[in-house]
Amino acid sequence: MSQNKNALIRYKTIDKCLQNKYRQWTLEDLIECCSEALFEYEGRQNPISKRTIQMDIQLMRSEKLGYNAPIVVYDKKYYKYDDEDFSITDIPLTETDMNVLTETVSMLKQFKDFSLFNDVSDILQRLEDKIYAEKSHTKPVIYLDKNEKLKGLHYLDEIYQAIIKKMVLIITYKSFKSTEETKFHFHPFILKEFNNRWFVIGKKKASQPITNLALDRIMAIDYDFSLPYIEEDFDADSYYKNIIGVTVNSGLQPRRIELWVDAANAPYVITKPLHSSQRLIKENEDGSIIINLFLISNYETERLLLGFGAGLEVLKPEYLRNRMQKIIKSALSKYEPENNTALNP
Repeated sequence: MSQNKNALIRYKTIDKCLQNKYRQWTLEDLIECCSEALFEYEGRQNPISKRTIQMDIQLMRSEKLGYNAPIVVYDKKYYKYDDEDFSITDIPLTETDMNVLTETVSMLKQFKDFSLFNDVSDILQRLEDKIYAEKSHTKPVIYLDKNEKLKGLHYLDEIYQAIIKKMVLIITYKSFKSTEETKFHFHPFILKEFNNRWFVIGKKKASQPITNLALDRIMAIDYDFSLPYIEEDFDADSYYKNIIGVTVNSGLQPRRIELWVDAANAPYVITKPLHSSQRLIKENEDGSIIINLFLISNYETERLLLGFGAGLEVLKPEYLRNRMQKIIKSALSKYEPENNTALNP
């Protein structure tokens, strides 16, 4: 049992003792009761020193825990609450406490699709009701990016359970590039979120490379209990170290990418790096900057860089510069009058 949990048990035990005003409590009595309480929770003797209980009483008296317990000593040996109705379980929450709890509940509810949180859903509901009763209804001040209409979210918990229980899935899948559904075995390793989309990462066969599947392209899920699950020590941190997003182009090595960023976007890029490998190379007099990234370019990288429009230029490597130029020229051609679908129905 953690030391923090042990301490909480002692605080609650001392509180329960001091609420009993029909008995006189010495330090030795409090030590004995705390020892019994810990034995009940842990099933073994856990010696408690006099110093520990003395420190507990000091902490309960202080503002550090928020208790401000009115514990006094009388007759030079007995402990009691100066306020007979006091209890650390009845301490009113401050406005700051209420605001923090409100936002915490709001954030936890984002994970409602996982059965992992089923055990706390009732607690969250009661906490919400308590908060509502304690304060006037206010709008949340923390908003997480989410898309309730995104398809495939109902598979989150099913895949999560399959991963922790090491179960082989039979997935019916339809990629954006395919006109027909395909069905295959899949050994899931992890779930990964990127840009508000969820992916399951794993393998179809032991001899095949790691694959990522978008949950919004999964049509159906079944199980194959006869097929052994691939036991692989998959290190997600290492696997995704040199990329942005989820697409890993097997066989490619990370390369240095040199970018020019204009003055308007420079502060954004400096304070929110495009990748963990980002390094500032030069600050120009006009406020623009040159940075280096060391990664494997992929679809997600291209989309990120294109999102800066004219505010970013790929300087190196040549192949990426040429590819970006080709994409931009193709996009520009869509805006030529002769290619405008709306003007030429």
